[in-house]
Amino acid sequence: MDRRITVIGAGNVGATVAQEIARKDLAKEVVLVDVKEGTAEGKALDMWQTSSILNFDSRVVGVTNDYLRTRNSSVIVITAGIPRKPGMSRDDLIKTNAAIVKEVTERSVKYSPDAIIIVVSNPLDVMTYAAYLAANKSPNKVFGMAGVLDTGRYKAFLAEALNISPKDIHALLLGSHGDTMVPLKRYTSVSGIPVTDLLGDDVLDKIIERTRKGGGELVNLMGTSAWYAPGAAVAAMVDAIIRDQHRVFPVCAYVDGEYGLKDIYLGVPVILGKNGIERIIHLNLDEHEMKLLMDSAKSVKEVMNVLDEMKLF
Repeated sequence: MDRRITVIGAGNVGATVAQEIARKDLAKEVVLVDVKEGTAEGKALDMWQTSSILNFDSRVVGVTNDYLRTRNSSVIVITAGIPRKPGMSRDDLIKTNAAIVKEVTERSVKYSPDAIIIVVSNPLDVMTYAAYLAANKSPNKVFGMAGVLDTGRYKAFLAEALNISPKDIHALLLGSHGDTMVPLKRYTSVSGIPVTDLLGDDVLDKIIERTRKGGGELVNLMGTSAWYAPGAAVAAMVDAIIRDQHRVFPVCAYVDGEYGLKDIYLGVPVILGKNGIERIIHLNLDEHEMKLLMDSAKSVKEVMNVLDEMKLF
């Protein structure tokens, strides 16, 4: 196996992504990139020293702004960006992180023109759009991680409520990564049993609301955003791509006609394989579900328009 996977950003999320990918032995080499001297190198060395303990062969290396070292990567994961700071407006955050995503995308694509790009940077939907504009490649090879994480949280909360294994829960959600995401009760089941047969609407609605606020709940507890679940979610997506598993995942994908929407990055169920997004799955939504999706799309489109008006691309 002579495959390289690159993770850009060696913060908590990026480092966890790199570690999870290495532990799954998905590449001969995992390259961790950061702007801060020594950070990626140190974390990568620490991870490599676990290889004999955790029984993996993927070589983990870290570099500071050396994109030549990332050449010929099969997959590039972008986690780079800054968190929103006190007093910072939404537009300021978008402008700052879009500039970062633009730069790292252009620099990495220069050396890995055929790579599939997975975006994790926030605000997720619009940063995926920014990477798409910067990469200048087919949208099936540029998409964002959100739905896999959100679904993971949704399943975990359902497993608690039902006192069952989360392995037996199947669920889907649509829309943005945030307050307007659309968890779908009708498409949620426990070993084939509709979840609505097992839980009342009041309990389900509380779980759905907790899922929507899932990121905020963790920030309130820790003072920073999550990294274990996001890292695992990205690694699952990379696994599906590298092993051509054709897994069905909800991801932030470019929608151009599906669900009656055009030219927008939004969370939808897709089939992930070696070509990236092999196909977007169209669900038969009822009137209420469609309204929620349209509301979510409107919210995302407004933020995408903010980025367009900045004329960074």
